[in-house]
Amino acid sequence: MNIIVNNIESLFYNWQKSAPLKIEKLQQSGSDRIYFRVFGSHQNYIATYNLNIQENKSFIAFARHFKNKGLNVPEIYCHNEDYTIYIQQDVGEKSLLNLLEEYGQNDFVFNFFKESLKQLAAFQIIGNEGMDYSLCLTAQEFGKEAILSDLLYFKYYFLDTLKLPYDKQAMLKDFDALSTYLSYSEHKYFMFRDFQSRNIMLENNKISFIDFQGGMKGALQYDVASLLWQAKAALSNEWKDALLEYYMDEAEKLLHQKIERNSFISQYHGYVLIRLLQVLGAYGFRGLFERKAHFLTSIPLGLLNLKYFIENKKVGITTPEFDRVLKIIISNNIFEKFTPQQANDETRLLVTINSFSYKNGIPADTSENGGGFVFDMRGILNPGRQEVYKYLSGKDKPVQDFLDQQTKMPNFLNSVWDLIDINVENYLTRDFENLMINFGCTGGQHRSVYAAEQTARHLRNKYKLKVILNHTNQANWLRK
Repeated sequence: MNIIVNNIESLFYNWQKSAPLKIEKLQQSGSDRIYFRVFGSHQNYIATYNLNIQENKSFIAFARHFKNKGLNVPEIYCHNEDYTIYIQQDVGEKSLLNLLEEYGQNDFVFNFFKESLKQLAAFQIIGNEGMDYSLCLTAQEFGKEAILSDLLYFKYYFLDTLKLPYDKQAMLKDFDALSTYLSYSEHKYFMFRDFQSRNIMLENNKISFIDFQGGMKGALQYDVASLLWQAKAALSNEWKDALLEYYMDEAEKLLHQKIERNSFISQYHGYVLIRLLQVLGAYGFRGLFERKAHFLTSIPLGLLNLKYFIENKKVGITTPEFDRVLKIIISNNIFEKFTPQQANDETRLLVTINSFSYKNGIPADTSENGGGFVFDMRGILNPGRQEVYKYLSGKDKPVQDFLDQQTKMPNFLNSVWDLIDINVENYLTRDFENLMINFGCTGGQHRSVYAAEQTARHLRNKYKLKVILNHTNQANWLRK
């Protein structure tokens, strides 16, 4: 990591002829790209490190093309010779999703969604003019093969994990029919590919778009479906319908022609379905295969979205075997598979989580049953050895970022939660009253504190449990 930071400093110096004041690593998302906020003397910038050189070249070229069209994307300032690092405009920390989570679905937020869709239409239609699609990272067009690829992604990483019996030949035939139907679209322009509220940034009430490196030519409806049916956003049906109408009005202005709305909406529903299935495939891959807890807990949200769609919307083509299997997927049995039992007002289970220092010994369990878990965190790289973290704790963001991004802590905690969850679900069924979980490290200040905090958050979010959190060595590290 130090080498990457040094290379960013060097690139920044060559561009600005001055050294940055500070470089701060940002939280990593689902991709392999690593982002840094670079603090200059007058403003901040974002530096990206990514070994996928073609992806970087696509993003840089697309960004410069859109900027020349007057569209709101980050300006690219410079990149190194091998295209592994580039520095771009910092367009803020708050996304449209953050705004929605903060204020809920009110008129203030609704207007930002409208503005986002208005700009999307410009992004797609004006951005299409003069676009060099040979720069695309994968396929140049979201046609039949790309649609079929998304369907197969869903099949392999989600459907097949359920081990449901189905006619594979009939299913592939339905996939072929659906992908053929959707590939014949009247309106094909630039397609963002991952147009979600977390990729729409707000800075001083100005909207900017990021993460469009996977873009290609495709149907207008796909990006609208991505935004309005995002599982985590959970937009109301009234919002979805009103915003779709608004988008079509704005697109007509730029197309200088009327959209045949029945046909457009029919295909829109098809792309909604494709998007919902692609997202479930991603949740399956990240959650079921890579064992990332966040994606596992997102599966019920994705299923709820799919359930509403199947029960209330129609795609303009019949796919018998596929339709049959989709109805099974949204059944209560499948929901129960991904929805853990949760605590309620009658639940007696109380979980006590301790961080401790091995110098002082393992905390005693004085509850009636005793027992529980003790996890040794000393195999994780210790941030306390570095001067910059020595007087901080696992409750401080710089330490959390270090442990989350520069150590094997995420793998460790995912394995811990796999073990703990088995007992929690069993204890809830058997009406147990107590469970103790202990995390120990050398000083009881960094690794154990972080693990205890994250585990408390995990149990509260997943099971709605009552948790008592104790940092038993806190008095010592606060005195430092």
